[in-house]
Amino acid sequence: MFIDQVEIQVRSGKGGDGMVHFRREKFVPRGGPDGGDGGKGGDIIFEVKSTLNTLSAFRQNQKFAAENGVNGGSAQMTGRYGKDLVIYVPPGTVLFDADTGGLIGDLTQPGQQLTICKGGRGGRGNQHFATSRNQAPRTAERGEPFEEKRLKLELKLIADIGLIGVPNAGKSTLLSALTNAKPKIAAYPFTTLEPNLGVANIDEDTTVVLADIPGLIEGAHEGAGLGHDFLRHIQRTRVLIHLLDGLSEDPVADYSQINSELSLFDPNLGKKPQLVALNKLDQPEVQERLADVKKKFKKLKVEFTTISALARTNTRELLLAAAQKLAETPPLEDVEAPVPVYRPKEDPRDYKITRQDDGSWRVSGVAIERAAKMTYWEHDGSVRRFQKLMAALGVDETLRKAGIQEGDTVAVGDYELEWQE
Repeated sequence: MFIDQVEIQVRSGKGGDGMVHFRREKFVPRGGPDGGDGGKGGDIIFEVKSTLNTLSAFRQNQKFAAENGVNGGSAQMTGRYGKDLVIYVPPGTVLFDADTGGLIGDLTQPGQQLTICKGGRGGRGNQHFATSRNQAPRTAERGEPFEEKRLKLELKLIADIGLIGVPNAGKSTLLSALTNAKPKIAAYPFTTLEPNLGVANIDEDTTVVLADIPGLIEGAHEGAGLGHDFLRHIQRTRVLIHLLDGLSEDPVADYSQINSELSLFDPNLGKKPQLVALNKLDQPEVQERLADVKKKFKKLKVEFTTISALARTNTRELLLAAAQKLAETPPLEDVEAPVPVYRPKEDPRDYKITRQDDGSWRVSGVAIERAAKMTYWEHDGSVRRFQKLMAALGVDETLRKAGIQEGDTVAVGDYELEWQE
């Protein structure tokens, strides 16, 4: 099944916890702290795989998680790093943040990689907190929390030449005539329900990729017919073959309507180089009307060629002309380079204090909540370290100014603390 839009949830690995441990060895009094560090959690990495051409692999599985880092051990042993999770996607996959709609990345080249969620760093063991004044620290860090995101993946097929036209114009027949592709072909509109790709040989050293896009009708840019789902695939093509149905009541009207839908969906689509071809030349009715159709297109100053995809008349000539037009067209990235969007980065040290309905206080912020998750609350040394961090960030002073009283509850992330002066 062809799938070109999915939503998935990804989560990197949590960092391993650092260890509180002291060297215990016969004849070695005061061995000192030797708690090891936790291992880094695995990253979530997307990689382009050239053999894929659909997102159907995500149909059964929408949740992905990298491996957590392993906790540190005694004798200064660092925990093993969590394995990165590589998720393979086809060329032309665009990644969006499903919650904000913001663009995250555009993956087009085989082997291209993009790290979406970084694994949490491993927590430090108590060996790092020893000082001349505190030679037996009961202080360590838990591993840094994982990152989690909901993503929307969109596939825009990458093809050199796109075949467009009204339903039943003969696009699938033309694709099968020019390539080894075997799309479904029948004598009724909307036979093609999904894009089809084929590779055509120009000569011994040159091939081009053609995409048969499902038929477009009026209102396609608003979702009518199948157009809204598949118009995005035309954005990746560099040259278009606009196939006209020779048996249509008005091929000129079809031509104008399709071009209008392209421009309404994306103004850049209307600027792509086009070769116009009138199909079904093998039908006597088409030959009888040919002179009148030529006259109408001449008024529009549009040149077109005549072919029969079924009889394979002039199809090779059309392919060579499209290949020549392709050679004259700049690479896609030079034509449609996205405009960079710069957004101010949030300072992780910022925090916000709010009063809850039950009279308790809540402190929220990236740095302070991360520190709470990395604190060993069962060790006094780690708790004192968290209190120093609260003071360094200015949280203590802000709470006092806000009117906090002795014994009030302060919530930080999932943890609740009792305020004491």
